Amino acid sequence: MTTMQQWQMATLGEAALERVGVDIPQPGPGEVLVKVGAVSLNYRDALMIDTGMGLPVTFPFVPGSDMAGEVVAVGAGVTRVVVGERVVNTFWDRWIGGERAPEGLEVFGGTLQGVLREYAVFHEASLVHAPETLDDVAASTLTCAGLTAWFALFGTGRKLAAGETVLLIGTGGVALFGAQLVLAHGAKVIVTSGSEAKLARVAALGVTHGVRRREGWAQEVLELTQGRGVEQVLELAGGDMRETMAALAPGGKVSVIGMLGGDTLQLPVYPVLLKRAHIQGIGVGHRDGLEALVAAIDRHGIAPVVDAVYDFADVDKALAHLRRGAFGKVVVRLAGPVA
Repeated sequence: MTTMQQWQMATLGEAALERVGVDIPQPGPGEVLVKVGAVSLNYRDALMIDTGMGLPVTFPFVPGSDMAGEVVAVGAGVTRVVVGERVVNTFWDRWIGGERAPEGLEVFGGTLQGVLREYAVFHEASLVHAPETLDDVAASTLTCAGLTAWFALFGTGRKLAAGETVLLIGTGGVALFGAQLVLAHGAKVIVTSGSEAKLARVAALGVTHGVRRREGWAQEVLELTQGRGVEQVLELAGGDMRETMAALAPGGKVSVIGMLGGDTLQLPVYPVLLKRAHIQGIGVGHRDGLEALVAAIDRHGIAPVVDAVYDFADVDKALAHLRRGAFGKVVVRLAGPVA
């Protein structure tokens, strides 16, 4: 077989997204050809399709940043993986580790071509062995959502300690990964949502405290923590953060991740100063963090929450589900055995 199918667009806008046949790429020196088994979608994928997010997009453009699959060929000099091994890709191309990301860092499904394709070529440095305990559908969720939660809690800034309490704003993929990671490490979780139904589903994961997000919800968080507040917050809504800051404990950390509430934060100054708050932005994370996450997944038996799985032919339906709002992850599964 010398050809494959991929989803691409000649211009911005979902109406331009089409499935086409192209030649299967071949790996050069240091590169790896992966047969893609599953692609996990993120809200940023919809934003890239709609707007390009201000990035220098090269057309025809293949969207999607997160995949899991099997190595089917390697170029000269490759040592990290061998044919037949299962892998997941990093979000950023070749950010290996460290607090400071390299200059000119590029992202798959952004400045680089994405992974909504049957075969994809990566530099070997941008691949990590997949968890032994997860299939491709579940493993594909680690690249962005899983690593973002891990990086916020453990990868940068103050590290989560057993017995502490973490507040999760929302019930999307990052929040649910966060809940599972926090519980696995012996800490406590409070989840906020505007939906009672979603709070009920969160309880099935072992989360004992769910707070309905409405005016004054921070008071309920304070009552649940005996007035102290929470040591960490995964802020996945953004926008108005007054309630978030009211719920934070002195010396606590807020990881700003999402922007569903808009691209401008409303942040009260007095709580930041008086609580000596640590506020950090999270732009996913590096390969070292992804490898640590994979190890934690296998060690603790964490099963990512997947809301729905769609066939490769139904990417439009998967995107519609994503836009409606998912409880966990929306994944596109690519059918067929390795050729």
